Amino acid sequence: MKHPAIPYVLPMAVFLGILAIQSYLAPLGSFEFPLRVLVLTGVLWYFSRHVISFRCVRPVASILLGIAVCALWVLPDQLFPGYRTHWLFSSLGTLQTSIDANLLANPMVLFFRTVRAVILVPIIEELFWRAWMMRWLIEPDFERVPLGAYAAQAFWITAALFASEHGPFWDVGLVCGVLYNWWMIKTKSLGDLILTHAVTNLCLSLFTIATKQWQYWQ
Repeated sequence: MKHPAIPYVLPMAVFLGILAIQSYLAPLGSFEFPLRVLVLTGVLWYFSRHVISFRCVRPVASILLGIAVCALWVLPDQLFPGYRTHWLFSSLGTLQTSIDANLLANPMVLFFRTVRAVILVPIIEELFWRAWMMRWLIEPDFERVPLGAYAAQAFWITAALFASEHGPFWDVGLVCGVLYNWWMIKTKSLGDLILTHAVTNLCLSLFTIATKQWQYWQ
């Protein structure tokens, strides 16, 4: 019998696996980006479609929260230039994008990188962090735990691990993780979290492209 965690965990594992081997994908050039989208879409469709829900209970508030989180994400760097060059941040990862500079003017690259950020990443990460990990940390038989159940240890461990995923942006990643965790507890809705996360990533992607501050695309 298929393990119940597979639909929640496997897409994240594949996503991280692709990031781990991205240097080997460089010879594909711009075609690397639609390939990533194709692979991740296939994994989600085949393994996870039965646990994904897009039903929202508070869509307007979810959209507004997503915009606010994006503002919080970029605000420190805009208010305090050079803020993120402090060793507390720069020692945890590069402040440059992983995308080859020669590809950043390619419309196909920008399109598929945005599609990945706005559509696929919110589904993959919310399945893993809020729909699985927050429940699994409460009870290994996580299906017995309802979405949005609160336990302090699960809440803060998930937020801290979510922050660590974002390298030199760990500080805003922590704030983001806390807000997303709180919103899951408030709404108890995977759809609302996917929507909030998607809006955050859409706003951040548009800001990144408009300002050419590519460091936000790690």
